[in-house]
Amino acid sequence: MVLTSVIVCLCGLFILPGECHPESNILVVPVDGSHWVNMAVILKELHSRGHNLTVIRSPKSYYIPEKSPIYTSISMKSLEDEFDLSFYDRMLRCHLEYRRSNRLLRTIYIQADMARMMINGHDVLTRAVKLMFEDQVFMSMMRNTKFDLVLTDPGLPTGVFLAHHLQLPMVFNVRWINMGDSHFTFAPSPLSYVPVTGSELGDKMDFFERTLNMLVHISQSLQYYFIMEPNYRELLDRYFPPGTDLLSMELTADLWLVRADFVFEFPRPTMPNVVYIGGFQCRPAKALPEDLEAFMQSSGEHGVVIMSLGTLIAALPKDVTEAIAAAFAELPQKVVWRYIGERPSTLGNNTLLVDWFPQNDLLGHPKTRAFVAHGGTNGMYEAIYHGVPVLGLPLLFDQFDNVLRLQVRGAAKTLETTTLTSAEFKEALQDVLEDPLYREAMERLSRLHRDRPIEPLDRATFWIEYVLRNKGAAHLRSEGYRLPWYVYHSVDVALLLLTVLFLSVWMFFTVCRLMLRMVCKRKTKVE
Repeated sequence: MVLTSVIVCLCGLFILPGECHPESNILVVPVDGSHWVNMAVILKELHSRGHNLTVIRSPKSYYIPEKSPIYTSISMKSLEDEFDLSFYDRMLRCHLEYRRSNRLLRTIYIQADMARMMINGHDVLTRAVKLMFEDQVFMSMMRNTKFDLVLTDPGLPTGVFLAHHLQLPMVFNVRWINMGDSHFTFAPSPLSYVPVTGSELGDKMDFFERTLNMLVHISQSLQYYFIMEPNYRELLDRYFPPGTDLLSMELTADLWLVRADFVFEFPRPTMPNVVYIGGFQCRPAKALPEDLEAFMQSSGEHGVVIMSLGTLIAALPKDVTEAIAAAFAELPQKVVWRYIGERPSTLGNNTLLVDWFPQNDLLGHPKTRAFVAHGGTNGMYEAIYHGVPVLGLPLLFDQFDNVLRLQVRGAAKTLETTTLTSAEFKEALQDVLEDPLYREAMERLSRLHRDRPIEPLDRATFWIEYVLRNKGAAHLRSEGYRLPWYVYHSVDVALLLLTVLFLSVWMFFTVCRLMLRMVCKRKTKVE
């Protein structure tokens, strides 16, 4: 009898609604580059739980494999003028030059350059999506496969268009959306204490900084409404109901899996259909390859500095590279530098150049003392997870804001790459290495980041399966998503109240004038 009860209880555990994982067909539309690194982690977990995954990719993709044991890939038709990695090197050269100007001017230059990039980028993307919709064989295959859900990164809206066209529930794996920080899309964002990405500001702003924050926000909003949205107008009019706009389509997402953690981000308002999974790609360090492990151990008590510029930038300008290599050569520490390009002439015997390394495992190695990084989100979370202080060399996009967040918390130091000298780099790196406050601050962030009731990857997969089980999660979406901007901000109500106030004041003064005239007339008659 007891054995039967135990068996029944165990069976009950396996059939609880919240724990069952029925096989489902998930259409995945990722963004290439470092974004794919995050998406791949989620896909591995979903595959391990029995879901069938289909990944849409470009045949010119430089990070998303065509063949994989965990998913089936479908390659879209490509355009001749798709971006290649050299595009980012050209952009870096321009931005480094812009940063020689004062703060206001460089912000204007960079915003203008981003606008030009958006014009070109969204023109290419629009033509690619049109090509996809015009491919009858491809679209017929999409419809006949009977997908249950679209998992996409809205950094590029291809997945948004597909999800709406196929009328499927939509889950975002998101940090950035095509118009900037995703938070500004789905949640209230008071500009008095919520810094706009690209402003390089913290959440404590004086009057000038709040003005700059407002100007950057206005600039980005204008770019969306006058540059990005018109690019898609013809596409939207042809394939979607009248009046459809891109922002409204994005706001219908059932769930936003946001790659953020408020240990790293500045606190701000949020919404109920948002799940925070910042750092979900971080893991305890694994054993290094033998040759790399031998190099780490050879550092002795001084330890190792590791350096990486991420997945997009091949190399810094030559003079900057030479300055960094010269500074590394004077350190007692060993250095592992992820580097592609011509070997610097000033390179010391203590520096190992590699074209790739297991970044997470190196950051978790007990010999690692500091991380020289460009400020990419993945690297910042891995540094937080393993408690390694950062010397930041931000180059593009959100990297300046990312390093600033750690610097405000005392866990990083930032250098301006444009004017970098060997002496300046060496001094800053020695400060990070020798001042214990940097490591203590980062270790505190690490403790806070790890102190959570459930791992972020488990949260992500639970909520994806929640949307699958319930055929969406519309009940978590705010009604505010449906409102036009003037209703959302109660502009119509404010105008009505101001009109009533104006009329009331006008009537009061009119009555007063009439009464004053009557009194004056009576006095005149009496006299």
